[in-house]
Amino acid sequence: MSDTFININGQKVHYKCTGQGKEVILLHGWGGSLEVFKALQTNLEPHFKVYGIDLPGFGKSPEPQIAWGTEEYAKLIKDFLAELQIEQPILIGHSYGGRLMIRLGSMIDVHKNIFVGSAGIKPERPASYYFKVYTFKFLKFIAHLPILSVFLKDAFEQYRNRAGSSDYKNASEVMKATLVKAVNEDLTHLLPKVKASSLLIWGENDTATPLKDGKKMEALIPDAGLAVMKDCGHYCFVEKSQEFLIIVNSFLEKDKTAAV
Repeated sequence: MSDTFININGQKVHYKCTGQGKEVILLHGWGGSLEVFKALQTNLEPHFKVYGIDLPGFGKSPEPQIAWGTEEYAKLIKDFLAELQIEQPILIGHSYGGRLMIRLGSMIDVHKNIFVGSAGIKPERPASYYFKVYTFKFLKFIAHLPILSVFLKDAFEQYRNRAGSSDYKNASEVMKATLVKAVNEDLTHLLPKVKASSLLIWGENDTATPLKDGKKMEALIPDAGLAVMKDCGHYCFVEKSQEFLIIVNSFLEKDKTAAV
């Protein structure tokens, strides 16, 4: 397995390339790395040229200097493909990786998509969520007032650490801002622009990106089909890896290069 770094517009990116044949690009979810798709890459490499990528800020790829949104991440992938002269790739993305695929659907010519528990539809939130958010914003505001900042700065940090998700707590300031951009973004309007034949694979018990999101994506993407994996959550490709690989192999059967 080739373990390589490439510089894309000043951003260092780590990736691993294996196999020969039609190019497949693997895009991991938030907090992950290319290693999460190790079993998938091993499965595909006899028939495809597979690129596992560490998105900037994850794995061995340094984080960007400023907070990025999906537009910046998608542009990096677009430029990565151009640099390596990859045309009409097959894209496979989990969760946040799926967000980038939605963006890329209107930016590049894609051969096929496989969305796995994809993010991209802004979730419906209970009232308690918005109470927490606006409490946080209010405390942030008063904690930075000149007279009160000395007294409330520590209290504000303690509240932020209690209220934030584990992803948020564990992130650097740049990646915290990047995460905030991601969770507040709704890409529903871009789904009809995803023209490539698309397979959506979902765990029926997914709570991070609920199955109803998968059904909505299936309805809005012009050429899409939804495969639901029973008794699985957000990481269905790990929980039932063999079943997942069977579904993927079936969808990509016509694109395989004969094993050498």
